[in-house]
Amino acid sequence: MAADNASSVTEFILAGLTDEPELQMPLFFLFLGFYVVTVVGNLGLITLIGLNSHLHIPMYFFLLNLSFIDFSFSTAIIPKMLMSFVSKKNIISYAGCMTQLFFFCFFVFSESYILSAMAYDRYVAICKPLLYTVTMSHQVCLLLLLGVYGMGVFGAVAHTGNILFLTFCADNLVNHYMCDIIPLLELSCNSSYINLLVVFIVVTIGIGVPIAAIFISYGFIISSIFHISSTEGRSKAFSTCSSHIIAVSLFFGSGAFMYLKPPSILPLDQGKMSSLFYTILVPMFNPLIYSLRNKDVKFALRKTLGRITFS
Repeated sequence: MAADNASSVTEFILAGLTDEPELQMPLFFLFLGFYVVTVVGNLGLITLIGLNSHLHIPMYFFLLNLSFIDFSFSTAIIPKMLMSFVSKKNIISYAGCMTQLFFFCFFVFSESYILSAMAYDRYVAICKPLLYTVTMSHQVCLLLLLGVYGMGVFGAVAHTGNILFLTFCADNLVNHYMCDIIPLLELSCNSSYINLLVVFIVVTIGIGVPIAAIFISYGFIISSIFHISSTEGRSKAFSTCSSHIIAVSLFFGSGAFMYLKPPSILPLDQGKMSSLFYTILVPMFNPLIYSLRNKDVKFALRKTLGRITFS
């Protein structure tokens, strides 16, 4: 019955970030610029890692997948968002909305778990350096990656399934720049406490479990670092983790702020602003953070540019 009722709304209108006419074109070019930087940064990092054999180690294997997730994540959101700045009504079909929601959830969950896999990699590298090549073998890396994308599928199916069972009546204006969970729940005419509870449980699995894994990994890492006698050794160990810590703080901080607070505490318009961080700014900043703070990536970039110049 719910699926039949849901089809009474065949399309949604995305409200976008703002309805101020004078801001539409400046915002269009601003977010277009963000998207270009995101695409160039992430595809550039994927290319660098692929072309340079000294980067074919677990740390960069996970970084390559993080870049792929960030590129895909932003591609699922920004092009449709840009439409809201240049069209009077940014219409998305019911099927299109559910598809965007599915991929949005898939990439959010995948990013959460790839960041926790990267934390585990750093834990093994710093706490068990002699066993690193055995512990982080190709098979282990592939199994971890399978777990990352498996959790992505779980999050996408759980959230999208939850929304598919809702009924949408006359109102079809989504107060957001994308098809997100909370705005769709608020738009539905039969969402209940159970639906919100499902969202909270699934988000806790998507954010809580990776955060716990990251905290445990860094607990062991910090303990090991304090046992390193030389100052140079300590600073080297900290520097290998600094980029990851910044990426984790940006992603989980903004995500938790958006989803782990009741809607009454965080109004939807403020929610739109905070979701900009993890949907648009985090995918743009990640390749910059890992490139500017990483000697291996800088060396690979100089080497690749040198090859291009020479040829």
